[in-house]
Amino acid sequence: MSHPVDDAVSAVRTYIEQHRAAFLDDLVDWLRIPSVSAQPDHATDVRRSADWLAARLQETGFPTAEVWPTPGAPAVFAEWPSGDPQAPTVLVYGHHDVQPAAREDGWSSEPFEPVVRENRLYARGAADDKGQVFFHTLGVRAHLAATGRTAPAVNLKLLIEGEEESGSPHFRALVEEHAARLTADAVIVSDTGMWSEDTPTVCTGMRGLAECEIRLHGPGQDIHSGSFGGAVPNPATAVARLVAALHDEHARVAIPGFYDGVIELTDRERELFAELPFDEGQWLRTAKSRATHGEAGHTTLERIWARPTAEVNGIGGGYQGPGSKTIIPASAMVKLSFRLVAGQDPDHVEKAVRAWAAEQVPEGIRCEIAFGPATRPCLTPLDHPALRSVVRAMGRAFDAPVRFTREGGSGPAADLQEVLDAPVLFLGISVPSDGWHAPDEKVELDLLLKGVETTAHLWGDLAEYWRHAP
Repeated sequence: MSHPVDDAVSAVRTYIEQHRAAFLDDLVDWLRIPSVSAQPDHATDVRRSADWLAARLQETGFPTAEVWPTPGAPAVFAEWPSGDPQAPTVLVYGHHDVQPAAREDGWSSEPFEPVVRENRLYARGAADDKGQVFFHTLGVRAHLAATGRTAPAVNLKLLIEGEEESGSPHFRALVEEHAARLTADAVIVSDTGMWSEDTPTVCTGMRGLAECEIRLHGPGQDIHSGSFGGAVPNPATAVARLVAALHDEHARVAIPGFYDGVIELTDRERELFAELPFDEGQWLRTAKSRATHGEAGHTTLERIWARPTAEVNGIGGGYQGPGSKTIIPASAMVKLSFRLVAGQDPDHVEKAVRAWAAEQVPEGIRCEIAFGPATRPCLTPLDHPALRSVVRAMGRAFDAPVRFTREGGSGPAADLQEVLDAPVLFLGISVPSDGWHAPDEKVELDLLLKGVETTAHLWGDLAEYWRHAP
């Protein structure tokens, strides 16, 4: 006697194989649109990409598929109600804009003329993020075919942004404007990846980001270091001392109040990180670095995934040309970025940095600090029932244990979490070798179809288990 789970897995795989060619043909068609949001010359292409996606979502079966304008590039919203009044509502996030790309950047083929080589699809956006957005179309159809339903088991919504590669400048305002239509019980972000081809993983969090530029002003103009040196404060020296005071001897951020609210790793989370097949030597080679460095008492993965940081991104002041110019410069500057983890508040961090900088600056130096828009961190607890559903669905697709990671970078997912008051879960199938933002970006076709398969299982699992979880 066959097992119901085995039957469902077989039915999903059969449907995907039958529709694989048409799915890939459509994806190739979409990848040909150079939807580069950072380049004004491609504004019409970004709009064309949004229109293309809205039309394909309608063909998939979504009764609602709309293009939402912003002051910049448009987003796409789609909705497919379940028909079940008890069904949870799930919002899928991704983006349809891509990074700039040109053949002369080092591509082996034209970046917007997709090609398949050795079962890999090469094109700008193949992995980041059009491929990972598009696998939801075939996934929901496979879900319907395997279950005999005419609508998804969850109330399914999609919000596909058009400005992620430009820093999402209008995204939060868009979410706030349409919050009533975007309301959801959980958010699935398909703009991330896995550990490797043979180690399926689910990301459980992303760090936030705060950035600032600090300018120190001394004399009203560059002045002679022989006539005035040693008798007036030097802003370049003050900047150097400011940077030197940023960390203590254990590489811990020395700004008072910086760690307020930080949610520490549990012993179980540290164990799960340690289970990953991490090759530090290979990681160093990828980083083009000779040694690791960071906060004492934490592993490399813990440092980049679960610990907050303060980094100097740029520093300058005074004469930079050949030879010497013996001056005391009129000003100096430093650019700092702070990666934030769950529990940290960007507003609190900004106040702490301002207070700390004021304490470091000597008399006679005027300090100006400018902060940019911040991104909040997000974290999904390991015991959240929606996360359990993602893990079960991925496990069925990959026939392998699913492990856990986090992302060291930052993104707009936290805006969805905060505005919609819904947990964020990450579902991606990209691997490090896919080369996001680099020449010859690609997606592994077998993994792309595993993404399809995962989503085909996910909607039923969420409907069955999450609402009834204790």
